[in-house]
Amino acid sequence: MDLGDRVLVERNGISYEGVLMPSRRADHVVIKLKNGYNIGLKARESDIKLIEKGKEIKSQQLDRPLKDKPGLPPVSILSTGGTIASKVDYRTGAVTSQFSAGEIITAIPELEEIANYRARVIYQILSENMRSDYWTALARSVAEEIERGAEGVVITHGTDTMMYTAAALSFMLKTPVPVVLVGSQRSSDRPSSDASMNAVCAATVATSDIAEVSVVMHGTTNDDYCTIHRGTRVRKMHTSRRDAFQTINQHPLGRVDYLSRKVETYLPFCHRGEVEMELNERLEPRCSLVKYTPGSSPEILHYYIDKGYRGVVLEGTGLGHVASDWIEGIGRAKEENIPVVVTSQCLRGRICDRVYDTGRDMLDAGAIEGGDMLPEVALVKLMWVLANNPEEVVTLMKTSLAGEISHSIPITV
Repeated sequence: MDLGDRVLVERNGISYEGVLMPSRRADHVVIKLKNGYNIGLKARESDIKLIEKGKEIKSQQLDRPLKDKPGLPPVSILSTGGTIASKVDYRTGAVTSQFSAGEIITAIPELEEIANYRARVIYQILSENMRSDYWTALARSVAEEIERGAEGVVITHGTDTMMYTAAALSFMLKTPVPVVLVGSQRSSDRPSSDASMNAVCAATVATSDIAEVSVVMHGTTNDDYCTIHRGTRVRKMHTSRRDAFQTINQHPLGRVDYLSRKVETYLPFCHRGEVEMELNERLEPRCSLVKYTPGSSPEILHYYIDKGYRGVVLEGTGLGHVASDWIEGIGRAKEENIPVVVTSQCLRGRICDRVYDTGRDMLDAGAIEGGDMLPEVALVKLMWVLANNPEEVVTLMKTSLAGEISHSIPITV
C-alpha cells in the first residue's frame, strides 16, 4: 500500500477508515479520517486492508492561466503564509500552499466572480515568525500594488499574529482602497475549513467602499457571514474556533453575508478615494510589551532600560496598575527618555490611573495612559510613533490615529 491509498484499519475490534498518511515512526500507521482529523495506531496491533488505490494528483489540475473578465476590478493578493489556500499533499502529509493566482482560484472558484487578480508571495512563514522589518516590507508591497492600479489588496496571513500585522499596517499606511487581511483557522482539506468563505468575504470587502486596513474572518461558527474588524481593534480570542476574531471595545466595522455578498457597515469609515496614498513605514523595533504579574520583580523594567530599549508598554492590572515598587523604574525610564505606556490585562474597558494612589504615583513618575488600546496595538503604535515623531510621543500615544482609541465604549460590546 502507498501513501494516499484509502484503507481500513481494524484494532481491538474497532474499524477506522481513511487515507494513508506518512508516519514518523515505522511501527505506527497514520490515516486521515473522513472528519478531517488524523489518527495514529500501532501497526503491529492493527489489521490494515486496502479499500481503494489513491489517485495521482497532476500539477495541471492545481493551476491554470487566468484571464481577466471585463468589468471586474483589479485586486492584488499578497501572501505571507498561513493555511488559507492550502491543502494536504497526501504524498508527504504536509499542508502545502497552493498560492499562485491560478491555484488559489482553482481552490476557491467563487473568487473569480468578484475581481481580476494579481498575486505575489511576500513571505512563506508561520505567523509567529513575523517581525517588524517584515511589516515594513509588507507595507511597501501594499503601496506598490496600489500605485500599480490595484483597487483593493488582500493579504493572506497566519492567524496567530495577524492582529499585530493589521495594527502595523494601519499606522504605516493611509490608503485610498481597502486593504484586507484574512486567514483560516482550519486548513482547506478539512471538512470544517473556513478558508474558502473567509477568502470570498475578504475579496468582497477588497472591492467595497471601506478604504481602511481591516481583518475579515468568520463571524460565527456557521458558514453564514464574516465580520469586518478594524485593524487596530481586533484580537484573536480563541485558539481554534472559526469565529475566534473579535472586535474589542468597539463595534465591528461591519459584516459580509457569504451567500449574497452584501456588505453591511456599522461604523463610520474612510471611503474609497477619500485620501491619497501615503506610506510611513519606519518602525522602532527596540520596544517591548511587559505583562505585570503579582510579585514580579521591578528588575524586569530595569532590564529593558539597561538593554537600550527605546519604549515599553506595560500590561497592568485592572485600571492599569503595577506594584508600587515598579514606580521607581517608570521614573528612571522617563529620565532616560524611554516612554512607558500603560494598558490593561482586562482588554475590555479603559485604564484610569487616577482612581487609586498607585495609579496617581505612576502618572507622577511619567507613565502614559493608553486609554482603551489593546496592549499589542499600543506596542505597535509606540514602535511607529518613536520612529516617526519621537518628540510628540506623549501626545500621539494619547491620540487616536487609526481608530485605536475611543472616547466612549458601547455598552453592548
